[in-house]
Amino acid sequence: MTQGRSESSALRGVHAVAREFADLPIEVVVKEDCLRCGVWFEPDALRRGHAYARKSYFIFSFDHRPLEDMEGEPAREDAPEEIALEGGPWGFRRVIISVRLNPESPYRVGLDDDRSLQLFCDGEPIASVAFSPTPPYYGEMLDDGTPITEVAPSIEWGYLLYLTVFRMCQYFGKEEECQFCDINRNFKQQRALGRPYHAVKPIDRLLAALDHVVQSGARAEAYTLTGGSVTTQLEGKDEASFYIEYAEAIEERFPGRWIGKMVVQALPQQDVRRIHAAGIGIYHPNYEIWDRELFERICPGKARHVGRDTWIARIIDAAEVFGPERVIPNFVGGIEMARPFGFKTEEEAWRSTGEGLDHFMSRGIAPRFTTWCPEPLSVLGPAGPASLRYHVGLLKLWRDTHAKHGLAPPPGYGQPGIGNAVFSVSSFMDVIG
Repeated sequence: MTQGRSESSALRGVHAVAREFADLPIEVVVKEDCLRCGVWFEPDALRRGHAYARKSYFIFSFDHRPLEDMEGEPAREDAPEEIALEGGPWGFRRVIISVRLNPESPYRVGLDDDRSLQLFCDGEPIASVAFSPTPPYYGEMLDDGTPITEVAPSIEWGYLLYLTVFRMCQYFGKEEECQFCDINRNFKQQRALGRPYHAVKPIDRLLAALDHVVQSGARAEAYTLTGGSVTTQLEGKDEASFYIEYAEAIEERFPGRWIGKMVVQALPQQDVRRIHAAGIGIYHPNYEIWDRELFERICPGKARHVGRDTWIARIIDAAEVFGPERVIPNFVGGIEMARPFGFKTEEEAWRSTGEGLDHFMSRGIAPRFTTWCPEPLSVLGPAGPASLRYHVGLLKLWRDTHAKHGLAPPPGYGQPGIGNAVFSVSSFMDVIG
């Protein structure tokens, strides 16, 4: 890694943070910066990419601009799902990054003098780039004409099938929805562009898609079954019953073929037992943010319908059913600093989030996190992103708390460690192992 005489402000920030957190790999500093700032693709780079998996918009937009604002740009239709950085001038070990489009990002994928794919930061080459490989079933259609990628897209470099069976959320409107989330507005923008987005995926369509996945020989090792929250009923069922029906159908057709993971609300223990009995192996009751006041501001629907204390208690209760290492709640790293009511300093935010990490990890429950993308279709879109220093310091905090409590790498995420990890929406798996 070298520093040029006239390096950009983005590069100065990377170098400064890398020096402060010198015990973390430089690869994760760049990865977190790409996640928080987004990336952009030159048209000739997309043409050079050959066969690769396109961005599927598997649940949220994870973009820094609405799709309509990128009309006419090749990246809108042809951006890859993920990129891998490796080698190059900075000697990277492989690191995989979820693509979040931003035409104004300092990070751009283009061609170097040898016409090889390269990541540049304000014009300086950083690392060689590979686009996410195409799973063997991509391009296939179901009998009803639905693209299989709409039903069962693959992420994490082919490790995970992401099964969003309810494309919307019943926490609807500013007074209910999580303020960082654009699931409902992303559904609307996808439909407005004529893309084959369906609010609820029928079970028979999902099973037919998974038949194609199996027959293709795709190497996926896990699936995530998820969608928006159900606060009343959906198709005559409460939230647990709605999602359990899918889990039972998958496990009956393909018993034990994949690690089954479910992302739903923090549910009463009797419902958690039903989820476990249906064949799900890992439970993700995402708590989003630790601070009490910020939870109520940022997750108003969850605060009213369930409540922070009940949510936390149910996470801990779930460990009695799944085992603590298989209860893995997510928090959205960075929303703690969302303007104007978030924490004013990184240190304050680290203390708060660290309290939550210690609360759970001391009980054997290891939360994971998703690096916040300030999506413009969400309420908090204009309020971010959080600083690179905060995100990298959060990685160190997570790693050190994880080590303090002697926890093993979380199951259901593939191999840990830089050069091995495939989890692409944060670097927590890159910093352990």
